[in-house]
This record gives sequence, structure tokens and C-alpha cells, in this order.
Amino acid sequence: METQQFYYDNKIVKKFLYATMFWGVIGMLVGLLLAFLFLFPNLTDGVSWLSFGRLRPLHTNAVIFAFVGNAIFAGIYYSSQRLLKARMFSDALSNFNFWGWQLIIVGAAITLPLGFSSSKEYAELEWPFDIAIAVVWVAFGWNLIGTILRRRQRHLYVAIWFYIATFVTVAVLHIFNSLAIPVSAFKSYSVYAGVQDALVQWWYGHNAVAFFLTTPFLGLMYYFVPKAANRPVYSYRLSIIHFWSLIFIYIWAGPHHLLYTALPEWAQNLGVAFSIMLLMPSWGGMINGLLTLRGAWDKVRTDPVLKFMVVALTGYGMATFEGPMLSLKNVNAIAHYTDWIIAHVHVGALAWNGFLTFGMIYWLIPRMTKSKLYSIGLANVHFWIGTLGIIMYALPLYVAGFIQASMWKQFNPDGTLVYGNFLETVTEIMPMYWMRAIGGTLFITGMLIMCYNVIQTIRKGSEVTDELAEATALQRVSKSRVAGEHWHSWLERRPIQLTIGATIAILIGGIIQIVPTIMIKSNIPTITSVKPYTPLELEGRDLYIREGCVGCHSQMIRPFRDEVERYGEFSKAGEFVYDHPFLWGSKRTGPDLHRIGGKYSDNWHFNHMYDPQSTSSGSIMPAYKWMITTELDKSNTETKMQAMVNLGVPYTDEEIANAQQHMADQGEQIEKNLYSDPDFVASYETDKNSSGADFVEMRDREIVALIAYLQRLGTDIKIQDLETTQN
Repeated sequence: METQQFYYDNKIVKKFLYATMFWGVIGMLVGLLLAFLFLFPNLTDGVSWLSFGRLRPLHTNAVIFAFVGNAIFAGIYYSSQRLLKARMFSDALSNFNFWGWQLIIVGAAITLPLGFSSSKEYAELEWPFDIAIAVVWVAFGWNLIGTILRRRQRHLYVAIWFYIATFVTVAVLHIFNSLAIPVSAFKSYSVYAGVQDALVQWWYGHNAVAFFLTTPFLGLMYYFVPKAANRPVYSYRLSIIHFWSLIFIYIWAGPHHLLYTALPEWAQNLGVAFSIMLLMPSWGGMINGLLTLRGAWDKVRTDPVLKFMVVALTGYGMATFEGPMLSLKNVNAIAHYTDWIIAHVHVGALAWNGFLTFGMIYWLIPRMTKSKLYSIGLANVHFWIGTLGIIMYALPLYVAGFIQASMWKQFNPDGTLVYGNFLETVTEIMPMYWMRAIGGTLFITGMLIMCYNVIQTIRKGSEVTDELAEATALQRVSKSRVAGEHWHSWLERRPIQLTIGATIAILIGGIIQIVPTIMIKSNIPTITSVKPYTPLELEGRDLYIREGCVGCHSQMIRPFRDEVERYGEFSKAGEFVYDHPFLWGSKRTGPDLHRIGGKYSDNWHFNHMYDPQSTSSGSIMPAYKWMITTELDKSNTETKMQAMVNLGVPYTDEEIANAQQHMADQGEQIEKNLYSDPDFVASYETDKNSSGADFVEMRDREIVALIAYLQRLGTDIKIQDLETTQN
């Protein structure tokens, strides 16, 4: 048969690899700064765009979508061309994918610190970026599928199956979770509310971990581990079982993030059941990867690439054992809202994603520059420093999680809480936060060593150029199964059918879980006393979102004795029907706020935001002084209320027309409450006289709107006369 010559596009792989290293350093430096803000909460005092609440989503987005995302594209563009024996379908689409993705990352790096956030975990970017992400992702998928269709290799290798599932599922998750009504250029409201929003968000959030941080990396594992070990994959049959069971089961597991919340019990139980089942396909993939190294263990001892990959697979196994375990209700009751979850997440991110990326980089760079790695010794130093960093990061946080849970739940013989002050549980775990910061420092030090090693390798190597390849053109064969052909072997040469099958597999779970919750209103009982937020409270809620308060405070009291005793009556589904988006939170660095309304005076909240340590000795909350002096922007209030009306919130035309007057009246009342305290008046006058600037009336400042929102929380219902009606 006549062979064809063509060139693999190595330059696009190079671009994504360099971007991976650059954004990895940036994202981890931001994470390290956040770790030190736990120790020195006033380290960035007065600088709004460097506050913890605004930097946290920047860190998660930078690590997930900039570092890991670029690594995914680099690995897929390199391996797909060689597995399919074809250059990527379109150089223009490849470059659009690269530059579009980098522009989105730069946009995130600018807008998130400025406070433009949807508040949704792993999906904080506002609606213009959601559209841009969808466009770039479709371009990537178009390029991938176009390459598959013009391939010279008949059967699709297992890595390609995972790439296809990644493209399809991430597209579905992103589009449905991002549905929102825009209010302005960088402000929107989720089309879902309360319980519905929570379910859709964690359907997305859990499966963003599944189909952005797991399935593409499993594809990379199936390519790069056999290549690095020079061994075939251990089991073809196991890879088939692994793929189909993983993508089918994973999509159901999202509700395990919402156990003991106001989510309907049936949805919680479905999440638990499928999370337990998820252990088997997850470990099937890990076993397939590790057993691929059979007969190559001597090489593992000397080759840093394989060392990184072995620890990556081990980290994947640990994280995917822990996930199902955390979905057990009795375990979840202990771990949720504690630092245990932070440890769990970082074992997956640092070991699985980080170390597999490092191994891939160490393997690719010498080959693409036609040279040897500058220093095997430095790569080994990176491995051991990075491994120690993971251990020193994760282990203290596991301990911190257990300490938090045990202290929260302890009672005295008389029935009172042993640790009634939440801060007692915070001060107890500060040594663990120090160790976390040291572990993070070690990990990023190892990455900087890698960057130096790679730069030196590039300097002594050749320029990265397109690589000449030769393969036989793909010949047409019957679409029917050949006699004796295994059904999956037939499917592997039918990419359209494979894609359709994967799409059906991932849609089943999402449809069964989400449609009943959204379409059947009786699943979410309403409470007649729950009313929409006033205009000023709505503005205050948006400020709460802008400052990232949801990153440290939950608004979901679970039906546990200790939580009800500490915070108040447990949360009801009907209390959140006007919450676009939901703000239940996933970590308690500070106490739950769902029943905070009326618990403290307006002046206490003012002082708490101006200087948290003045009201709560030992607090690690940063100050938000800019909210004290900044004038509240009320120009879009009516537009926001109208958007809420479009989402089903029952504001009347009269309420919208009188919004400005209503805000002035409510703000004036809070202002009077503040001025009624002599200490407040004295401190305020001192600030006013020393500023030398024209002061905005207190009633028109951002702090007043935030106080209005906080004082509203949890006050809509009274337990003794709680009345619910089913719609």
C-alpha cells in the first residue's frame, strides 16, 4: 500500500506546554499567598483586589483551567496526532484554541480580583467569559473530531475515547450550569434558584472534577505511562470496562456534595449510591495504569518521569477511594465544611494532576527539542521536594479536619456546647495552617526547579519544529461487524457511534437527577413567610458575592444537634426560593451565617468588617475597609430587580419604581442605628476629619447595604408558626 508523508504539529504542543508551566507558577503563587493569609490575615490590608475572598477563585481557576487546562491541551494535541496518524485537522483552530484560552485566563486574572464573580464553585467567571469558553471549547472539539475523521489509524485507542467523553461532557456541563440572565457587562443572575441551583452547580462542580481533572488525564495516562515505560497497557478489556462504567457512574455522584442539606432526600441517596459504585471503575483505571509498569520497576527507580507517574496514579487511587468514603453519610457528617475536604481536593490536584503533568513535561520537552534532559538529578530533587510538599500540605489538614469536627460536636454534661465560640476551633488548628504553608512552599519550589531544568534543556536543544511522519492512508471497509469481531472493536472504528454512545451514557444520570428537581415544583416546598430581598438587601447580597464571603462562610445549617445549638434552626428548602445564585458554601473557616440576622447590632457588623479582630479576638478574617468609604452603586438596582422578575421573583412594578426611595429609607434607618452608638460617632468623626476628602453619607455606603443583607438572613421564618404550602 502507498504511504503518505505528513507533519505532526509540534509548535502548538510547545505553546501549550510553556503556558502550562507559566500559569502553573502563577496559580500556585496565588495559592501560597492565600495560605499565608490564614496566618497573617492583614497581610494585604486595605487592598481590595488582594483580599482572600477575591483571590481564592483566582487561585482555583488558575490551577484548574490555566495550569491543568493547558496541560490537557498539550497532551491531547501531542498524543492525538500520533494515535490517529494525522496532523491536527486545522492549524487555525489549534491556534484559536490556544490564544482564545490564554485570553480567557488573562480576563479571569483581571476580573476575579476586581470582584466580578458568579460565586459558583469552579465556574466563577461572568457570562461574557462563559460564552467565550463555550466558543473556544467547541473549536477544540471541532479540531479533535475533524482529526479523528481524517485519521490514518483505523481503531481508536483508549486515550481517544476519554478525549471524546471529555469534550462532550464538559460542553454539556458548562452550558447548563452557566445559564444566566445578564444585568450588565459583568453581572448576571443564575436562572436557577436555591435548591435547584445547588443541585445543578454540584452536578457541574463534581463532574468538572470528573471530566476536566480526571477523564482527560486518564487519557493522558493511557498514552504517556506506556510510552515512558515502553510497555503495553496491562489490559485492553479492563480499559473498556473502566471507560464505560466511569463515564456512566460519575455523572450521578454530584449530590454527595449536598448531604444533610435542604436537597431532597431522594437526590442525596442517589448521589450516595452511585458514589460508592464509583470506587470500582476508578480503581480499575489506577490498577490498569500501575500494572502497565509490570516488568519495568527497575526503570521506575532510575527514571524521574516514571516516579512522577507512579505517585500520580497512587494519588489518583487515594483520592478516588476517599471520595466514595466521604459520600457515606456518617463520614460526610464529620468531614463536610472542614479542612479534611481541602486536603482531599489537594491530594487529587497536586499528586494526580500536578505530578502527571510534571512527568509528561519531563518526557515531552527532551523529545521535542531533540536533546536529553538537562539534569536528571534536578528532576529527582523536584520529585522528592514535591512529594514532601504534598505530604506536609495534606496530612496537617486531615488532622485539622478531625479536630474541627470533634470540637464542633462536643457537649458538656448540662447540654451546652463545650466550644461555644467558633474561634476556639480556629485557633486550635493554626499550627496545621503553618505546616500547610510550608508544604505549599516546598511544592512550588519543586516546580520552579522544574522550570529551570526545562529552560536549560530547551537552551541546549534544537528549536521545536514540525515532525515528519509517514503512514498508510485509511482504507474504506464495511460498516458492519466483521465475522468474529468484538463489538467494541467495531465501535472503535466508528467514532460517530462512539461519541453518541458516550453522550447517552453521561446524559442519563443528569436528566434523572436534575429534571425532577427543576420541573416538579412540589419537590421544593414553599414557605409563605419567605419574601424577596428588599432593593438594599439585594445590593448587599451582590456585595457579599463580590467579596467572596461564601468561600469562608456557609449558609446552610444541617439538622445536627451541635449545629442547631450553635447557629439556630436547621435550614429549609423553601427559604432559598429567591436566591439567584444559591450561597450555601462548602467550607467553614468562619461560622455559618444563615441565622445571623438580628443576632448582633448594626454597629457590631460595621466594626467587624472594619476590624474583625476588634469584635472577635483571634479572628483570621481580613478587614474590608474599602466598603466603609466606598459609595454604593445604585444605578442598576431596578435592572437587577427586573431580571429577578424574569426569573420568577415576585417584585411588583411599584416596588421596582420606588426602589431608590426604599433603599434611602432602609439605609437611613441603619445609619441612625450606627450613629446611636457614641463610640461609633467618635471613630467616624476621626476618620472623616483625617481623610481630607468629601465623605459620602453613611446611608449611601456599601457597608450599609451589606449590613442590611446580613441582618435579613434567616429572619423570614419563625419556627413556632412555620407554615408551608405545597405548589
